[in-house]
This record gives sequence, structure tokens and C-alpha cells, in this order.
Amino acid sequence: MNRIIHSILFILMFTILTCGKHTGVVEIKSYVHPHGQQTKGKILMVLSSPSVSKQTGWPIGFWASELTHPMRVFIESGYSVELASTEGGKVEMDSYSNPTDPSGYSSHDVISLGYLQKKDFKDSLSNTKKLSDVKADEYVAIFLVGGQGPMFTYKGNQLLQNLFVQFYENNKPAVAVCHSTTILLETKKSNGELLVDGKTWTGFSDEEEEYADKAVGQKIQPYRIQTEAKKIKNTTFKVAPAFSSYAIRDGFLITGQQQNSGEAAAKLLIELLN
Repeated sequence: MNRIIHSILFILMFTILTCGKHTGVVEIKSYVHPHGQQTKGKILMVLSSPSVSKQTGWPIGFWASELTHPMRVFIESGYSVELASTEGGKVEMDSYSNPTDPSGYSSHDVISLGYLQKKDFKDSLSNTKKLSDVKADEYVAIFLVGGQGPMFTYKGNQLLQNLFVQFYENNKPAVAVCHSTTILLETKKSNGELLVDGKTWTGFSDEEEEYADKAVGQKIQPYRIQTEAKKIKNTTFKVAPAFSSYAIRDGFLITGQQQNSGEAAAKLLIELLN
């Protein structure tokens, strides 16, 4: 009988405690910039110009959600966006990132789908600024969009590396997500040290590369960012479980793991600006 009484008391106490955790008032508030009002500043988003993968022979470019999801965050936070690319002019999104692609791989991406209905957005993809024409002092932050293209068009791109460092060393947010983080494997500050020296950062993981390779039945990338990052002394490269939304801010350096991390990285950027 005592055991039954104790069980009943335990159930009653557990119910009281757990119910108490779900009572009370909960509020959530975030700023949304009024339409038509003056912006707080301009953010530079850099895309890969169209290229062909030397690994697979496929046409490659930027990943749509890594542009559109952060862009929505920036605009709602009161900032305008300008697009630049490695060569300037027209850019192309990776077909698998296009929500209208027959593969259906990104058909869930309603944010990108919405942007594709906007004429001004589509026009902006046809007329990006050439990287060499960019003046860093016109922007409050830089955001590098990933995709397959950066593994070839960002790799060894000294102009882009110098621009990224210019933002970073002037205490402006410098952001890279997904495969665009490849530039951090070699980007050096003005003192000659690697920018990631002493930093904690993330990028496309080996596990995610393995998943992608198995999905198509071949090796997609010429090297893996995580594998190469592990070879760098005095840096910490961290990853979350595959395809989690994961971003890290370490000072003015912000990195996102892959295509699901653009919004998280953008929010860290806005927090830093604010």
C-alpha cells in the first residue's frame, strides 16, 4: 500500500513540476525594418561566377539559399544588399539549389522560390559588380556565398582574400559559409599570419562531403575543407552533425557550416553590427 501511495505522490509532484514549466507569459520580439525607410548601411554579398568543375566536368555556380536566406535577414534588419562576383556580370545558381529544378532537390526552399518571382532580384543576378571594382569602404560587412563554384573560383583568389581581410582588419563583419570557407585555408592578414590563426571556425564537413559523394556515386570536390583545416596549426575547426544549421562568430570572423547555415550566420552578422 505504501508503494502505491508513494507512486501516486510521485506522479502528482511530477505533474505539478512539469506543468509549472509551461505556464506563465512568454513574449518574443525582433526588429523588422519598415518598408521604404532609409537603410542602415550596405552589405556586400559575393557570389561565384559561373564555372566548370575540373573534378566532375559539371557546370557550377553559387548555392541559392546561401544568398536568399541571409538576404532576407539583412533586408528585414534594415540593410541593403549589393551583389558582386569573381568576374562580374551574370551569375548562375547551382541547378540543385534552384527550387524549380526538375530534380526537386531544393523544392522545399520557398524563400528562394519567392525571390525568383521578383524582377529586381533576377535582374541583379544578371548584373553583378566585378570584384575588382568593389570599394570596401562603401559597405558595412562582407558575406561570401558558397556553392560548388567557390572551390574553384575562390581558391587561390588573392583579390578576394585581400578584400575579405580588409573588412576583417577594419572591424567589419567578414562572413563565409559552406564551400566559400575554402578561402580561409590560405587567407593571410596584413602581418602575414593566417586569418584563422587562433580562431574557431566551421565549414562544409567531411561527413557532408561523404554524403554528397555517395549520393551521386563519385567524388565531387577536389579536396575537403575539414581535412585541410585539420592540417593547420593553432586553429580550431568545428562541425555540427551533418546538415545542421550551425554558425560560429569569433571576433569579426563569422562562418557557417553549409547551405542550411546561411541564416544563422546572417543573424550573427546583424548582432555584431547592432
